[in-house]
Amino acid sequence: MTLISALLSGIGLGSMYGLMALGFYVTHAVSGTVNFAQGSAMMLGAVFAFGFAQTLGLPMLVAVPLALALCAAYGLAVEFLAVRPFVSRNSNGWLIATVALGIIVDNVVLFTFGKEPRSLPSPLAMTPLSLGGVGLGIYPLQVLIPIVGIALAAVLDALSRRTRWGVAMLAVVQNRDAARLVGIPIRRAAGLAYALSAVLAGVAGVMIAPLLNVSATMGTVFGLKAFAVAILGGIGNPWGMVFAGLIFGIVESFITSTLGSSYTQIVSFSLVIVVLAIRPDGLFGRAEVRKV
Repeated sequence: MTLISALLSGIGLGSMYGLMALGFYVTHAVSGTVNFAQGSAMMLGAVFAFGFAQTLGLPMLVAVPLALALCAAYGLAVEFLAVRPFVSRNSNGWLIATVALGIIVDNVVLFTFGKEPRSLPSPLAMTPLSLGGVGLGIYPLQVLIPIVGIALAAVLDALSRRTRWGVAMLAVVQNRDAARLVGIPIRRAAGLAYALSAVLAGVAGVMIAPLLNVSATMGTVFGLKAFAVAILGGIGNPWGMVFAGLIFGIVESFITSTLGSSYTQIVSFSLVIVVLAIRPDGLFGRAEVRKV
């Protein structure tokens, strides 16, 4: 049962990594930039949900949409404040600017929310599942997480292929100048991409909070792992990121269950280095053809 528990736990955790990695894909595909404030967006999703549900006493069905709406607003702010000014001048300053903005937000939340982790109760994370009277050591939420993660990935894929907004996004990806000439608002598309990126991270934060507790620093390592997953999956391959997230989560869960949590970060990131040394374009990525 320990192996089953580790497998299901890893799938749930990996789904959240994949979901956040999709945020990196969206911003990279549309604007050629990466949202390094993604970890803080994940944290804000959990903190806002906690504030609305526990502090204000709103039902979760109301608290979660409000939290995600604020995450979308945060994504728009990241693009407007930390990305657009640098992209307009053909500068790579957005790299450090998004990191800096994420650190600022983390510390603002640290001062206002406090250092101590807080519990976000959920009926789906209270009673472990059992099979034939034998406890599996996992909660219903851990089963629901991969379902939601994969479903959101499928919805994102469908929207990108079958809606006017999605077609516009694909046009921006393929040829930004041509898209601008036919009237597609490039800046608005980039803003929407960052808003969607933050919402995906916010969903991850809301769903993982009842299992990990809510804290101002919860998004830091999560964001790094999600970016590692984005690179492993091939940052231009959304489904590759989802599968890479599942693989990363399962491997991490088995490392924790066999060697202990002290070795999790050491072994998992060492494996990332080894894999990228062997396949620099990721497990599911393709090398770009460069014209000379």
